[in-house]
Amino acid sequence: MDRKKRTELAKWVSTETIKNGAENSSVFISNRRKIEIEYRDGQIEKLKESTQNSLGLDLYVEEKYSSHSTNNLEKENLRKFVKETVAMTKYLSKDKFRSLPDKKLYEGRSEIDLKLNDPEYSKIETKDRVEIAKKIESAAKKRSDKLISATSGYSDTFSESVMVNSNGFIGEKESTSYSCGAEATVKDGDKGRPEDYYYSRSRYFNELPSPKFLGEKAVDYAVRKIGQSKIRSGQFDMVIENRSVSRILYALYGPMSAGAIQQKRSFLDGKLGKKVGSEKLTLIDDPFIPKGLGSRLFDNEGITSKKRTIIEKGILKQYYIDSYYGKKLGLTPNSGSSSNLVFELGSRGLDQIVKKIDKGILVTNFIGGNSNPTTGDFSYGIMGLLIEKGSIVKPVNEMNITGNITELWEKLVEVGNDPYPYSSWRTPSVHFSDIHFSGR
Repeated sequence: MDRKKRTELAKWVSTETIKNGAENSSVFISNRRKIEIEYRDGQIEKLKESTQNSLGLDLYVEEKYSSHSTNNLEKENLRKFVKETVAMTKYLSKDKFRSLPDKKLYEGRSEIDLKLNDPEYSKIETKDRVEIAKKIESAAKKRSDKLISATSGYSDTFSESVMVNSNGFIGEKESTSYSCGAEATVKDGDKGRPEDYYYSRSRYFNELPSPKFLGEKAVDYAVRKIGQSKIRSGQFDMVIENRSVSRILYALYGPMSAGAIQQKRSFLDGKLGKKVGSEKLTLIDDPFIPKGLGSRLFDNEGITSKKRTIIEKGILKQYYIDSYYGKKLGLTPNSGSSSNLVFELGSRGLDQIVKKIDKGILVTNFIGGNSNPTTGDFSYGIMGLLIEKGSIVKPVNEMNITGNITELWEKLVEVGNDPYPYSSWRTPSVHFSDIHFSGR
């Protein structure tokens, strides 16, 4: 089914919902192709290809709401599907806050090309995919005589979709994404088998790192854990490697949602315009980054995307507000989810930051733990590297940090210039002062 036919079908289904008694509806039709490969011990462990055509339908009937899906896109089936789902919705309880977004929120959509679709995707063959996974594993095997095992992986996805809301919204998307990398396990005497990973993601095939780089990086990350142990508890500087910062960022992001605010599950309730971090913390939601993994012209409700500052120099400026909870709170919806989260960057990279630290811990992984969204209190296990007088001294593990997430971000003293490129959350390395680590 091509784009034109997909859009025509979505419009037809939307019309059918109204004919059958719905006040409004949202129709989402998508086609998704995904290929996954795993390679281990010189052979393919998994080779999987899946293609899925599906239709999602949200119905608004007499102040009642329901959501449905089907993979049968034949019109006769859809005619019956619509009739039955509208009838079923009438048996549900009323919820006056359930409705499509105000159509004014669809206005002003940008027409820029975000370059989310790789035109070379159709030229990639299965043998090319397998060869990449094979080369990644080969590079990992050659990297260290400490290696026990390495599993490499490759996947790519092509997706195209259309969304039609009965109150006037029509939006189409087409995108590609690629991911590849490896997981490695190494020897550590009788102390254990440290393991780590390194994976990349990209919108374009030719922008993936080389297989050699990916295989070696995964092994290097595992090898640096050899000899890890607890150290004595103490108050240290803490640097978090860019790829791991998302763990503590999510503890701040989750409570920003209108749902968490309305349900009294957020320590950020009532904090708009107030300090939630140090002046080094500026966080921008930017949906317009070319080739960005979170880039979009509209969100999953059809609300037009806008670039906005979420936190400015430590001050909370906006929540994430979807239409449902926005109505409950009396707030104007601006999207209930993030696109690309971007930090205002500093001037130094990770190595330069580490060189200036007298005593600290470079956190490379979080292991377990949780954060309470209602209070902001957290407890996380960490693995990392001890820093003394600007040098990496030894690996550490089974340490814990505890505290309050707002107080933690208020201790932010420096943001790196090295945003993590393989996620929609482009987190740089970050440096905090006076963090208590519990060890032995």
